[in-house]
Amino acid sequence: MSTFLDLMVGTLTQGLIYALLGYGVYITYKILDFPDLTVDGSFPLGAAVTAVLLVNGVNPYLTLLAALVSGALAGLVTGLIHVRVKVRDLLAGIITMTALFSINLQIAGSNLTVERGVDTIFTAGPTMALLGGVPLIYRKLLVSAIIVVAFKLLLDIYFKTKNGLMLRAVGDNATLVTALATDKGKIKITGLVISNALVALSGCIVCHEQRSFSATMGTGQVVFGLATVIIGTTIFKKVGFVKGTTAVIVGSVIYKTCIQIAISLGLPANLLKLITAVLFLVILALGNIQKSGVKKNA
Repeated sequence: MSTFLDLMVGTLTQGLIYALLGYGVYITYKILDFPDLTVDGSFPLGAAVTAVLLVNGVNPYLTLLAALVSGALAGLVTGLIHVRVKVRDLLAGIITMTALFSINLQIAGSNLTVERGVDTIFTAGPTMALLGGVPLIYRKLLVSAIIVVAFKLLLDIYFKTKNGLMLRAVGDNATLVTALATDKGKIKITGLVISNALVALSGCIVCHEQRSFSATMGTGQVVFGLATVIIGTTIFKKVGFVKGTTAVIVGSVIYKTCIQIAISLGLPANLLKLITAVLFLVILALGNIQKSGVKKNA
């Protein structure tokens, strides 16, 4: 029973951490309608920066800020390539993602492990002062929940500001934004900066949680983010009072749970990416079936 409970807590923690990645994809995919593949590069970028800083004795809380800044820069590059150089959105993301693979290798090598003696956000002094009596597995859950909820609230507030409303408008009707004498290019760049900052933060916390970085850890993360957004928004499609950020959290937890169930059933770990792809395909198929049913009933 204890092992099962620990497994569920660990899965929930993972779902919360990856919800930050889901926030980022939600902004680009759902709001901006921008297929941003930078995610597969900015996620490990956040982890690479974090691993190097932790190994060199930097305060673990400062790594959160460093990851946010590094991810924001990655998003800025993609935005500038798309808006200023006039490269198509998909290609702009691919270019940045490809460049980031080499950059991540330069920062942290192909793999980097953080020793157990090095403090993370889950074991550092302030965290221990507040939650020192809580077992590590539950401490990870609580700290992750606090961070995810804090950024959810910040995003909800931002989406109500003038800039946030313009961000929504760019995805729905870019012509309207131009008519309001607002540079839609700058709004797109802002969205990409925020999105990839959140994605890199997710990679940062994964590094804290797993105490490691791998150059290949970003592979398929954009698929995970898309699946998370689609699951969450589909479930709460007819529930108007549930915000998109809340839907992303629920979608992330459900998706991580599905993957954990697949692994628990005995499927090999080396088939994880295949499982992820199949789940994503099923989700898309169900979404299309649901849309077809709505159109027939209309």
